[in-house]
Amino acid sequence: MNHQSTIIVTGAAGFIGSCMVQYLNEQGFENLILVDDFGVEEKRKNWESKKFIQIVERYNLFDWLEKNNSQIDFVIHLGARTDTTEFNYAIHEELNLQYSKDIWNYCVEKNIPLIYASSAATYGSGEFGYDDDHAVIEKLQPLNPYGISKNEFDKWALHQQNHPPFWTGLKFFNIYGPNEYHKGRMASVIWHSFNQIKKDGVVKLFKSHRPDFKDGEQLRDFVYVKDLVKVIDWMMQEMVNGQWSMVKNGIYNLGTGKARSFYDLASATFKGLDLKPNIIFIDMPEDIRDKYQYFTEANMKKLHDAGYTDSFYTLEEGVDDYVRNYLRADRIW
Repeated sequence: MNHQSTIIVTGAAGFIGSCMVQYLNEQGFENLILVDDFGVEEKRKNWESKKFIQIVERYNLFDWLEKNNSQIDFVIHLGARTDTTEFNYAIHEELNLQYSKDIWNYCVEKNIPLIYASSAATYGSGEFGYDDDHAVIEKLQPLNPYGISKNEFDKWALHQQNHPPFWTGLKFFNIYGPNEYHKGRMASVIWHSFNQIKKDGVVKLFKSHRPDFKDGEQLRDFVYVKDLVKVIDWMMQEMVNGQWSMVKNGIYNLGTGKARSFYDLASATFKGLDLKPNIIFIDMPEDIRDKYQYFTEANMKKLHDAGYTDSFYTLEEGVDDYVRNYLRADRIW
C-alpha cells in the first residue's frame, strides 16, 4: 500500500477515529477523507491539525462519493453512536446498523476492503464467554441497545453472500487513551479518575453489587488506543498488500487478553501523577446496575493466528503514557 492511497475514516472527529487519523499521518498517509458530524465544536481540536484532503459530513457521505467519483482504496469505519446509556434503539439502529449496512454495500459495489468497529458490548454478561467464534454470535445477548445494534450488524455481515474483497469487524474491548475528553460519562475511568484527583485528590469507584466480586475488583480487558490503531493499520496493510487471505475475513476480538481490575486502573492513574492511591467506593447508579459487565477478557488467539505478533502495552505502561504525556500535558494525539 503506498502513501498515495485514499482512505476513508468514519468517526474521525471522535476518540478512536482521531487517534486512527493521527497514526495514519505518522505512517505517511495524508490522502484521508474524514467523515463525522463536524458541527460538535468541542471535538474540533481532535481533527483540525491532522493532515487530510477532505472532511465530509456523515449524512452527506454517499452523495459526496457519487458526485466526486473518488477512487477509494480503503474504508475504516469507526463512526457510531457509542452511548451505552442511550436506550432509544431507533437511534442506534439508524446510526450503527443501517449506516454500517450502507458502508458495507458501497464497499461491495466498489470492491473496497473494509475494517469496521464492533464492540465487546456484544458479549452481554459473558454467559457465552468472550470467544470471537462466528458460531457464538447468533446466541449473544447484549445488555443495552448499543450492544444490540453492534451485534445485529455482525450477524448481518456474516450472512451476506456479497461482501468486500477483504473485511474484518473488530470487537473493541475497554479502550482508553488521548482524545476522549469530549465523551463525558462515556469516557474511560482513567479520564474520570484524573479529573477527580485534580479536583478532590480522591478517586471514586463503584462498589460491587455482586458477592463474588469485591469493591473495585470488577475486571475488564483495558486496551490502549495506540495498540488498537496499530492493529487496524497492520490489518489494512496485510489486506492491501495481498498478505490477507479470504479465509481470514471475519470478526475478531481486540483487547489485550488480560483482564485487570478498576482498582489497578485507578492506582496506575495516581502513579502517573506521582501520587499515592486514595480510592473510595460509591454505589453504582441504579440505571446501569443490572446492565453492568463485571468481567470481560478477550480471547486473542484468532488475531495471533492471523499473524499479529506485536506485544501490547501493559495496563501500567498504557496508563502512564496517557496520564503523563496527554492528560497532565493537556495534549491531544
